[in-house]
Amino acid sequence: MDKQKYMGKDKEGVIFPVAPNLFEMSDSYLRFIEEIKKEIQKQRVSVVMNANASMIFLYWNIGRAILIKQEEEGWGAKVIDRMSKDLKIAFPEMSGFSPRNIKYMRKFAQCWGDEEIVQRVVAQIPWRTNIALMDKLKTQEERIWYAGKTIENGWSKTILELQIQSKLMERTGKTVNNFPVALPPLDSDMANQIFKDPYLFDFLGTDMPRREVEIEQKLTEHIQSFLLELGQGFAFVGRQVHLEVGGQDFYLDYSDSLIIPILA
Repeated sequence: MDKQKYMGKDKEGVIFPVAPNLFEMSDSYLRFIEEIKKEIQKQRVSVVMNANASMIFLYWNIGRAILIKQEEEGWGAKVIDRMSKDLKIAFPEMSGFSPRNIKYMRKFAQCWGDEEIVQRVVAQIPWRTNIALMDKLKTQEERIWYAGKTIENGWSKTILELQIQSKLMERTGKTVNNFPVALPPLDSDMANQIFKDPYLFDFLGTDMPRREVEIEQKLTEHIQSFLLELGQGFAFVGRQVHLEVGGQDFYLDYSDSLIIPILA
């Protein structure tokens, strides 16, 4: 078995593992790694789509509960402002409970009275896209048609709005035979959009790690500019650098990014 490569000088108990160059690998490995990457991407999209469906269905349930209570109790619009305040206190990390968004939840339940359609169709698309369907279209027939096309083609909210503006439904026919049940195209605008959806990150409680990644990127850019100003003599090795200490794996995070002096 080939000896594993390491970076830098040997020091007992501390090593920086280095992967072999890609040109050293066989064609079968290159095909294999591409298959693995596709499977990872597919499962990531599947997980995030399932999480999105849970959030959309929660919003629908909240909207429906408001409609029922307003009908039963005669509650006015001011109850939504009170709900917003109470939910923000209970879930301060979530941005989805503004008065405006709760009103959209109520409208969402008004637009979609059939629970099965919610689960099978509109729960498969991002919340902002659902808002566009509510704001831009007047009939359920139109909303179902454009929702189906959004999933089939992986449209982002912006592309959906452009298709509505161009009256695509009138130009291509109104028939919808089957509701889409598959994932959107893995490299589609919708798949990319949903990975950046702040409502979904807040719902999952993963907004802080996402912000940490953004901070890391900004710090790395700052380090790059700083090193350029220093001139020759220093090198930025990388961020999240892998090293092994005493047989255990460690990674230098953005606050410990590895900068080393270059000795002549």
